[in-house]
Amino acid sequence: MLDIVSEYWLLFLVGTYPNGPLGGIAATLLLSLIGVGLAFPFSVLLALAQLSPYRGIRLPATVMRYLVRSIPLVMLIFGAYFIVPMILGRPVAGFTTMAVTLVIFESVYLAEIVRAGIESIPRGQMEAACALGMGYWTRMRRIVLPQAIANMLPSMVGQFVTTIKDTSLGYVIGVQEITYAANQVNNSVLTQPLAVFLVLSLAYFIICFALTQTVRALEARGVRRDVRSPADASSGPLSNAVSS
Repeated sequence: MLDIVSEYWLLFLVGTYPNGPLGGIAATLLLSLIGVGLAFPFSVLLALAQLSPYRGIRLPATVMRYLVRSIPLVMLIFGAYFIVPMILGRPVAGFTTMAVTLVIFESVYLAEIVRAGIESIPRGQMEAACALGMGYWTRMRRIVLPQAIANMLPSMVGQFVTTIKDTSLGYVIGVQEITYAANQVNNSVLTQPLAVFLVLSLAYFIICFALTQTVRALEARGVRRDVRSPADASSGPLSNAVSS
């Protein structure tokens, strides 16, 4: 196994780059960052739509949630891979297809995290902000979302870990992420598939374990924040909003 790592570490790390497209661990992390990063703004809008008192806004968002969550990610990947080029009338790179699919998929799942974060804020704060004459969007922007984002940050990092593992499905459409790189190494070595895929498993473990430890650190920080003194609590978002 050490021989495989020493000989093919660059392929595992960046694929065939710069002689080909970026691959390996770099492509996996880039896809994950694109998927979660671009999905977050859409997830906030989708969560707010699901919480909207207007049926015309809430119903489409709810339908989208149930529809996307009911379809396996691999089916969404195949759908995007075959349908998007038909719509655009030109070929689309596998990396782009995977990135778009992840954005759609993660938007729905992150929306549930955002919605839970918003609903975790005591209604009294919304009522107090309303009594101060704040409009809906002002209340969300200045009172609710800052606190909700702090509450849901550990869950978002956990979703990022899941996204890293989901990128392995890009292999089915030729995206040169780390699983694709491992298969290239396996085709070169031929006689050591167990060692090759042990290296792959170890790479996923190291990445995901590091992020999981980050989640635990964020959760511990959140616990310390929750037990802060009443004097500190008096300087929260609502108090700041009142003072400003």
